[in-house]
Amino acid sequence: MDGPWPAAGSGLFGVNGFDGLDLEWLRERPGKKWSAVDADVLPAWVADMDFPAPPPVRRALHALVEGADLGYPSWGDGTPLREAFADRMHARFGWSPDPARVREIDDIIGGLQLTLRLAGVDGGAGAGDGLVAVHTPCYPPFLDALSGFGRRLLPIPMVDDGAGWNFDLDRLDGELRESGCRTLLLVNPQNPTGRVFTRAELGGLAELARRHDLLVIADEVHADLAHPPHRHIPFASLGADAAGRTVTLTSATKAFNLAGVRCAVAQVGPDRLLAAWDAQPVNLFGVPNLFGVAATLAAWRDGDRWLTDVLAHLGARRLQLADTLGRRLPAVRHHPPQAGYLAWIDCRDLGLGADPAAAFLSRGRVELSPGGHFGPGGDGHVRLNFATSAELLARILDRMCAASHR
Repeated sequence: MDGPWPAAGSGLFGVNGFDGLDLEWLRERPGKKWSAVDADVLPAWVADMDFPAPPPVRRALHALVEGADLGYPSWGDGTPLREAFADRMHARFGWSPDPARVREIDDIIGGLQLTLRLAGVDGGAGAGDGLVAVHTPCYPPFLDALSGFGRRLLPIPMVDDGAGWNFDLDRLDGELRESGCRTLLLVNPQNPTGRVFTRAELGGLAELARRHDLLVIADEVHADLAHPPHRHIPFASLGADAAGRTVTLTSATKAFNLAGVRCAVAQVGPDRLLAAWDAQPVNLFGVPNLFGVAATLAAWRDGDRWLTDVLAHLGARRLQLADTLGRRLPAVRHHPPQAGYLAWIDCRDLGLGADPAAAFLSRGRVELSPGGHFGPGGDGHVRLNFATSAELLARILDRMCAASHR
Protein backbone atom coordinates (compact mmCIF):
# COMPACT_ATOMS: atom_id res chain seq x y z
CA MET A 1 0.00 0.00 0.00
CA ASP A 2 1.38 3.38 -0.98
CA GLY A 3 1.63 6.15 1.60
CA PRO A 4 3.99 8.26 3.72
CA TRP A 5 3.86 5.83 6.66
CA PRO A 6 6.58 3.25 7.41
CA ALA A 7 6.29 -0.51 7.26
CA ALA A 8 6.05 -2.11 10.68
CA GLY A 9 6.63 -5.34 12.56
CA SER A 10 9.22 -8.08 12.39
CA GLY A 11 7.11 -10.82 10.89
CA LEU A 12 5.70 -12.50 13.98
CA PHE A 13 2.67 -13.36 11.83
CA GLY A 14 1.05 -12.17 8.63
CA VAL A 15 2.78 -10.95 5.51
CA ASN A 16 4.05 -7.73 7.04
CA GLY A 17 4.15 -8.12 10.80
CA PHE A 18 0.58 -7.17 11.72
CA ASP A 19 -0.75 -6.78 8.19
CA GLY A 20 -2.20 -9.52 6.02
CA LEU A 21 -5.20 -10.08 8.30
CA ASP A 22 -7.80 -12.37 6.75
CA LEU A 23 -11.28 -10.83 6.78
CA GLU A 24 -13.02 -14.21 6.92
CA TRP A 25 -10.89 -15.20 9.92
CA LEU A 26 -11.79 -11.96 11.66
CA ARG A 27 -15.52 -12.43 11.04
CA GLU A 28 -15.35 -15.95 12.50
CA ARG A 29 -13.84 -14.74 15.76
CA PRO A 30 -16.26 -15.05 18.70
CA GLY A 31 -15.17 -11.81 20.36
CA LYS A 32 -17.56 -8.89 20.71
CA LYS A 33 -15.81 -6.56 18.27
CA TRP A 34 -16.59 -8.64 15.18
CA SER A 35 -19.45 -10.90 16.29
CA ALA A 36 -21.73 -8.09 17.45
CA VAL A 37 -21.94 -6.36 14.04
CA ASP A 38 -23.68 -7.30 10.81
CA ALA A 39 -21.72 -9.23 8.20
CA ASP A 40 -21.33 -6.20 5.91
CA VAL A 41 -20.05 -3.89 8.66
CA LEU A 42 -16.37 -3.12 9.33
CA PRO A 43 -15.96 -2.67 13.11
CA ALA A 44 -13.63 -0.03 14.54
CA TRP A 45 -15.29 0.51 17.88
CA VAL A 46 -14.63 -1.54 21.05
CA ALA A 47 -10.98 -1.44 22.21
CA ASP A 48 -9.78 -4.85 21.03
CA MET A 49 -6.99 -5.19 18.49
CA ASP A 50 -7.57 -7.35 15.42
CA PHE A 51 -4.33 -9.27 15.99
CA PRO A 52 -3.87 -12.70 17.56
CA ALA A 53 -2.73 -12.75 21.16
CA PRO A 54 1.06 -12.58 21.65
CA PRO A 55 2.88 -15.89 21.02
CA PRO A 56 4.28 -16.07 24.60
CA VAL A 57 0.76 -15.81 25.98
CA ARG A 58 -0.58 -18.48 23.66
CA ARG A 59 2.30 -20.78 24.55
CA ALA A 60 1.73 -20.25 28.28
CA LEU A 61 -1.96 -21.07 28.02
CA HIS A 62 -1.32 -24.11 25.84
CA ALA A 63 1.25 -25.35 28.35
CA LEU A 64 -1.23 -24.88 31.17
CA VAL A 65 -3.86 -26.96 29.41
CA GLU A 66 -1.40 -29.61 28.18
CA GLY A 67 -0.04 -29.96 31.70
CA ALA A 68 -3.48 -31.28 32.68
CA ASP A 69 -3.36 -29.70 36.14
CA LEU A 70 -6.14 -27.15 36.48
CA GLY A 71 -6.56 -27.61 40.21
CA TYR A 72 -5.95 -25.22 43.07
CA PRO A 73 -2.80 -23.18 42.46
CA SER A 74 -0.07 -23.13 45.12
CA TRP A 75 0.34 -19.37 45.16
CA GLY A 76 0.27 -18.93 48.91
CA ASP A 77 -0.37 -15.39 50.12
CA GLY A 78 -1.03 -13.60 46.85
CA THR A 79 -0.22 -14.50 43.26
CA PRO A 80 3.09 -14.03 41.40
CA LEU A 81 1.46 -10.98 39.80
CA ARG A 82 2.46 -8.85 42.78
CA GLU A 83 6.19 -9.22 42.21
CA ALA A 84 5.76 -9.21 38.43
CA PHE A 85 3.89 -5.90 38.56
CA ALA A 86 6.53 -4.31 40.79
CA ASP A 87 9.33 -5.59 38.54
CA ARG A 88 7.65 -4.25 35.42
CA MET A 89 6.97 -0.82 36.89
CA HIS A 90 10.61 -0.52 37.91
CA ALA A 91 11.98 -1.71 34.57
CA ARG A 92 9.71 0.35 32.31
CA PHE A 93 8.92 3.46 34.33
CA GLY A 94 11.53 3.75 37.07
CA TRP A 95 8.90 3.30 39.78
CA SER A 96 9.51 0.78 42.57
CA PRO A 97 6.13 0.03 44.18
CA ASP A 98 5.95 -2.24 47.20
CA PRO A 99 4.58 -5.61 46.00
CA ALA A 100 3.11 -6.13 49.48
CA ARG A 101 0.59 -3.38 48.64
CA VAL A 102 -0.55 -5.04 45.38
CA ARG A 103 -3.89 -6.85 45.24
CA GLU A 104 -5.40 -8.91 42.44
CA ILE A 105 -8.73 -7.90 40.87
CA ASP A 106 -10.77 -9.17 37.96
CA ASP A 107 -10.61 -5.99 35.88
CA ILE A 108 -10.13 -2.23 36.05
CA ILE A 109 -13.83 -1.43 36.45
CA GLY A 110 -14.08 -3.89 39.32
CA GLY A 111 -11.07 -2.24 40.94
CA LEU A 112 -12.66 1.20 40.60
CA GLN A 113 -15.93 -0.02 42.09
CA LEU A 114 -14.22 -1.79 44.97
CA THR A 115 -12.10 1.28 45.75
CA LEU A 116 -15.14 3.55 45.77
CA ARG A 117 -16.98 1.16 48.07
CA LEU A 118 -14.11 0.75 50.53
CA ALA A 119 -13.29 4.46 50.52
CA GLY A 120 -16.72 5.00 52.06
CA VAL A 121 -17.63 8.08 50.05
CA ASP A 122 -21.40 8.60 49.96
CA GLY A 123 -23.84 11.36 49.18
CA GLY A 124 -25.12 12.10 52.64
CA ALA A 125 -22.61 13.99 54.74
CA GLY A 126 -21.60 17.07 52.81
CA ALA A 127 -21.61 18.88 49.49
CA GLY A 128 -18.43 17.23 48.25
CA ASP A 129 -19.27 13.68 49.27
CA GLY A 130 -20.07 11.53 46.25
CA LEU A 131 -18.32 13.85 43.80
CA VAL A 132 -15.57 12.38 41.62
CA ALA A 133 -13.42 14.60 39.40
CA VAL A 134 -12.72 13.08 35.98
CA HIS A 135 -11.23 14.39 32.76
CA THR A 136 -13.99 14.46 30.15
CA PRO A 137 -14.88 13.12 27.66
CA CYS A 138 -14.32 9.83 29.49
CA TYR A 139 -14.42 6.07 28.90
CA PRO A 140 -18.15 5.20 29.18
CA PRO A 141 -17.86 2.25 31.63
CA PHE A 142 -16.18 4.60 34.12
CA LEU A 143 -19.12 7.00 33.86
CA ASP A 144 -21.52 4.09 34.28
CA ALA A 145 -19.60 2.83 37.31
CA LEU A 146 -19.76 6.23 38.99
CA SER A 147 -23.47 6.69 38.38
CA GLY A 148 -24.17 3.10 39.41
CA PHE A 149 -22.58 3.82 42.77
CA GLY A 150 -24.49 7.06 43.19
CA ARG A 151 -21.40 9.19 42.53
CA ARG A 152 -21.67 12.57 40.85
CA LEU A 153 -19.34 13.73 38.13
CA LEU A 154 -17.15 16.81 38.49
CA PRO A 155 -15.97 17.22 34.89
CA ILE A 156 -12.43 18.32 34.10
CA PRO A 157 -12.96 19.38 30.46
CA MET A 158 -10.33 18.35 27.94
CA VAL A 159 -10.16 21.31 25.57
CA ASP A 160 -8.89 21.31 21.99
CA ASP A 161 -6.66 24.37 21.86
CA GLY A 162 -5.68 23.82 18.23
CA ALA A 163 -2.39 22.15 19.09
CA GLY A 164 -3.79 19.28 21.16
CA TRP A 165 -5.92 18.35 24.14
CA ASN A 166 -5.35 20.22 27.39
CA PHE A 167 -7.13 21.09 30.63
CA ASP A 168 -7.23 24.09 32.99
CA LEU A 169 -5.47 23.29 36.27
CA ASP A 170 -6.47 26.62 37.86
CA ARG A 171 -10.12 26.06 37.03
CA LEU A 172 -9.91 22.61 38.61
CA ASP A 173 -8.34 24.08 41.74
CA GLY A 174 -11.25 26.48 42.14
CA GLU A 175 -13.88 23.84 41.48
CA LEU A 176 -12.32 21.44 43.99
CA ARG A 177 -12.28 24.20 46.60
CA GLU A 178 -15.89 25.24 45.95
CA SER A 179 -17.36 21.75 45.63
CA GLY A 180 -15.46 19.95 48.38
CA CYS A 181 -14.78 17.05 46.00
CA ARG A 182 -12.45 14.52 47.62
CA THR A 183 -11.82 11.97 44.83
CA LEU A 184 -9.95 12.20 41.53
CA LEU A 185 -10.27 9.47 38.92
CA LEU A 186 -7.17 10.01 36.80
CA VAL A 187 -7.18 8.17 33.48
CA ASN A 188 -3.64 8.43 32.12
CA PRO A 189 -3.05 7.93 29.23
CA GLN A 190 -6.46 9.49 28.77
CA ASN A 191 -9.28 7.69 27.01
CA PRO A 192 -10.60 8.75 24.49
CA THR A 193 -8.26 11.63 23.58
CA GLY A 194 -5.07 9.57 23.89
CA ARG A 195 -3.28 12.29 25.86
CA VAL A 196 -0.22 11.29 27.89
CA PHE A 197 -0.04 13.78 30.72
CA THR A 198 3.33 15.44 31.22
CA ARG A 199 5.36 15.49 34.41
CA ALA A 200 4.41 19.16 34.88
CA GLU A 201 0.70 18.39 34.51
CA LEU A 202 0.90 15.43 36.86
CA GLY A 203 2.89 17.50 39.34
CA GLY A 204 0.16 20.12 39.28
CA LEU A 205 -2.48 17.48 39.90
CA ALA A 206 -0.39 16.04 42.74
CA GLU A 207 -0.23 19.46 44.38
CA LEU A 208 -4.01 19.82 44.09
CA ALA A 209 -4.44 16.32 45.51
CA ARG A 210 -2.30 17.30 48.50
CA ARG A 211 -3.99 20.68 48.96
CA HIS A 212 -7.54 19.28 48.78
CA ASP A 213 -6.74 15.90 50.37
CA LEU A 214 -7.93 13.85 47.39
CA LEU A 215 -8.04 10.12 47.04
CA VAL A 216 -6.55 9.47 43.59
CA ILE A 217 -7.67 6.44 41.61
CA ALA A 218 -5.21 6.16 38.71
CA ASP A 219 -6.24 4.04 35.74
CA GLU A 220 -2.97 3.43 33.88
CA VAL A 221 -3.98 0.50 31.70
CA HIS A 222 -2.75 2.19 28.48
CA ALA A 223 0.68 3.01 29.96
CA ASP A 224 2.61 0.51 27.83
CA LEU A 225 1.17 1.98 24.62
CA ALA A 226 2.73 5.47 24.69
CA HIS A 227 4.03 6.57 21.28
CA PRO A 228 7.53 8.11 21.24
CA PRO A 229 8.56 10.69 22.28
CA HIS A 230 5.75 10.58 24.84
CA ARG A 231 6.41 8.59 27.99
CA HIS A 232 4.06 7.47 30.70
CA ILE A 233 4.78 8.57 34.28
CA PRO A 234 2.97 6.64 37.04
CA PHE A 235 1.17 9.11 39.28
CA ALA A 236 2.21 7.27 42.44
CA SER A 237 5.87 7.66 41.43
CA LEU A 238 5.76 11.45 41.96
CA GLY A 239 6.64 11.28 45.65
CA ALA A 240 5.66 9.99 49.05
CA ASP A 241 2.48 12.07 49.30
CA ALA A 242 1.22 10.97 45.87
CA ALA A 243 2.09 7.35 46.60
CA GLY A 244 0.27 7.44 49.93
CA ARG A 245 -3.02 8.69 48.48
CA THR A 246 -3.14 6.76 45.18
CA VAL A 247 -4.69 3.47 44.11
CA THR A 248 -3.09 2.48 40.81
CA LEU A 249 -5.15 0.19 38.57
CA THR A 250 -3.61 -1.60 35.61
CA SER A 251 -3.45 -4.86 33.67
CA ALA A 252 -1.88 -6.43 30.59
CA THR A 253 -5.18 -6.49 28.77
CA LYS A 254 -4.96 -3.37 26.58
CA ALA A 255 -1.29 -3.50 25.62
CA PHE A 256 -1.30 -7.24 24.93
CA ASN A 257 -4.86 -7.63 23.59
CA LEU A 258 -6.13 -9.84 26.43
CA ALA A 259 -9.41 -8.23 27.51
CA GLY A 260 -11.15 -11.58 27.92
CA VAL A 261 -8.71 -12.99 30.51
CA ARG A 262 -10.30 -10.80 33.22
CA CYS A 263 -7.18 -10.16 35.26
CA ALA A 264 -5.80 -6.92 36.70
CA VAL A 265 -4.01 -5.53 39.75
CA ALA A 266 -4.44 -2.67 42.18
CA GLN A 267 -1.51 -1.07 43.99
CA VAL A 268 -3.10 0.38 47.12
CA GLY A 269 -1.22 3.33 48.58
CA PRO A 270 -3.49 4.64 51.39
CA ASP A 271 -2.94 2.67 54.61
CA ARG A 272 -6.57 2.98 55.69
CA LEU A 273 -7.83 1.73 52.36
CA LEU A 274 -5.42 -1.21 52.29
CA ALA A 275 -6.53 -2.20 55.79
CA ALA A 276 -10.17 -1.98 54.71
CA TRP A 277 -9.39 -4.07 51.63
CA ASP A 278 -7.74 -6.81 53.67
CA ALA A 279 -10.46 -6.74 56.32
CA GLN A 280 -13.10 -7.96 53.86
CA PRO A 281 -14.27 -11.58 54.10
CA VAL A 282 -12.01 -13.97 52.19
CA ASN A 283 -13.07 -14.38 48.54
CA LEU A 284 -15.92 -11.86 48.86
CA PHE A 285 -14.78 -10.16 45.67
CA GLY A 286 -13.71 -13.34 43.87
CA VAL A 287 -10.34 -14.99 43.44
CA PRO A 288 -7.71 -14.71 40.67
CA ASN A 289 -8.26 -16.89 37.64
CA LEU A 290 -5.55 -19.44 36.86
CA PHE A 291 -5.59 -18.63 33.15
CA GLY A 292 -5.68 -14.87 33.67
CA VAL A 293 -2.65 -14.98 35.94
CA ALA A 294 -0.73 -17.22 33.52
CA ALA A 295 -1.57 -14.98 30.54
CA THR A 296 -0.62 -11.81 32.41
CA LEU A 297 2.68 -13.22 33.67
CA ALA A 298 3.61 -14.38 30.15
CA ALA A 299 2.76 -10.97 28.71
CA TRP A 300 4.67 -8.98 31.32
CA ARG A 301 7.70 -11.26 31.44
CA ASP A 302 8.05 -12.46 27.84
CA GLY A 303 5.85 -10.26 25.67
CA ASP A 304 7.94 -7.15 25.13
CA ARG A 305 9.25 -8.17 21.72
CA TRP A 306 5.66 -8.51 20.55
CA LEU A 307 4.79 -5.20 22.22
CA THR A 308 7.65 -3.43 20.44
CA ASP A 309 6.42 -4.76 17.12
CA VAL A 310 2.78 -3.90 17.72
CA LEU A 311 3.72 -0.37 18.79
CA ALA A 312 5.63 0.09 15.54
CA HIS A 313 2.60 -1.09 13.60
CA LEU A 314 0.21 1.10 15.58
CA GLY A 315 2.52 4.06 15.01
CA ALA A 316 2.31 3.46 11.27
CA ARG A 317 -1.50 3.19 11.35
CA ARG A 318 -1.62 6.36 13.45
CA LEU A 319 0.21 8.20 10.65
CA GLN A 320 -1.95 6.56 7.99
CA LEU A 321 -5.09 7.75 9.76
CA ALA A 322 -3.84 11.31 10.21
CA ASP A 323 -2.68 11.52 6.60
CA THR A 324 -5.98 10.21 5.20
CA LEU A 325 -8.13 12.48 7.34
CA GLY A 326 -5.98 15.48 6.47
CA ARG A 327 -6.23 14.85 2.73
CA ARG A 328 -9.75 13.51 2.34
CA LEU A 329 -11.73 14.80 5.32
CA PRO A 330 -10.15 18.18 6.10
CA ALA A 331 -13.33 19.34 7.83
CA VAL A 332 -12.76 17.02 10.80
CA ARG A 333 -10.53 17.94 13.72
CA HIS A 334 -8.18 15.25 14.95
CA HIS A 335 -5.00 15.12 17.02
CA PRO A 336 -3.02 11.87 16.71
CA PRO A 337 -3.21 10.11 20.08
CA GLN A 338 -0.05 10.20 22.16
CA ALA A 339 -0.77 6.67 23.37
CA GLY A 340 -2.87 3.72 22.31
CA TYR A 341 -4.84 2.88 19.20
CA LEU A 342 -8.00 4.93 19.71
CA ALA A 343 -8.51 8.13 17.71
CA TRP A 344 -10.88 10.83 18.97
CA ILE A 345 -12.34 12.63 15.93
CA ASP A 346 -14.41 15.83 15.94
CA CYS A 347 -16.97 15.50 13.13
CA ARG A 348 -19.19 18.47 13.98
CA ASP A 349 -18.33 20.33 10.79
CA LEU A 350 -19.38 17.39 8.59
CA GLY A 351 -23.07 18.13 9.10
CA LEU A 352 -23.82 14.61 10.37
CA GLY A 353 -25.59 15.73 13.54
CA ALA A 354 -24.91 15.04 17.21
CA ASP A 355 -24.27 11.33 16.52
CA PRO A 356 -22.02 11.02 13.47
CA ALA A 357 -21.31 7.38 14.39
CA ALA A 358 -24.92 6.56 13.45
CA ALA A 359 -24.45 8.21 10.06
CA PHE A 360 -21.19 6.37 9.39
CA LEU A 361 -22.93 3.10 10.25
CA SER A 362 -26.05 3.66 8.17
CA ARG A 363 -24.31 5.24 5.19
CA GLY A 364 -20.89 3.59 5.24
CA ARG A 365 -21.39 0.36 7.21
CA VAL A 366 -18.59 1.24 9.63
CA GLU A 367 -19.08 0.73 13.37
CA LEU A 368 -17.47 3.47 15.49
CA SER A 369 -17.95 4.40 19.14
CA PRO A 370 -20.47 7.26 19.46
CA GLY A 371 -18.95 10.31 21.11
CA GLY A 372 -22.10 11.03 23.10
CA HIS A 373 -21.45 7.91 25.17
CA PHE A 374 -18.29 9.54 26.57
CA GLY A 375 -20.10 12.22 28.55
CA PRO A 376 -19.60 15.99 28.45
CA GLY A 377 -17.80 17.13 25.30
CA GLY A 378 -18.60 13.97 23.37
CA ASP A 379 -21.47 14.98 21.09
CA GLY A 380 -20.45 15.31 17.46
CA HIS A 381 -17.39 13.11 17.93
CA VAL A 382 -16.52 9.49 17.22
CA ARG A 383 -13.84 7.20 18.60
CA LEU A 384 -12.10 5.05 16.00
CA ASN A 385 -10.04 1.94 16.79
CA PHE A 386 -7.14 1.72 14.31
CA ALA A 387 -5.56 -1.47 15.70
CA THR A 388 -5.97 -3.39 12.47
CA SER A 389 -4.09 -3.92 9.22
CA ALA A 390 -3.18 -1.12 6.83
CA GLU A 391 -5.55 -2.57 4.25
CA LEU A 392 -8.54 -2.79 6.57
CA LEU A 393 -7.92 0.68 7.98
CA ALA A 394 -7.84 2.02 4.41
CA ARG A 395 -11.19 0.35 3.70
CA ILE A 396 -12.69 1.77 6.89
CA LEU A 397 -11.53 5.26 5.99
CA ASP A 398 -12.73 4.91 2.39
CA ARG A 399 -16.20 4.08 3.67
CA MET A 400 -16.16 6.99 6.11
CA CYS A 401 -15.12 9.43 3.41
CA ALA A 402 -17.83 8.21 1.06
CA ALA A 403 -20.45 8.38 3.81
CA SER A 404 -19.50 11.93 4.77
CA HIS A 405 -19.95 13.20 1.19
CA ARG A 406 -23.42 11.79 0.60
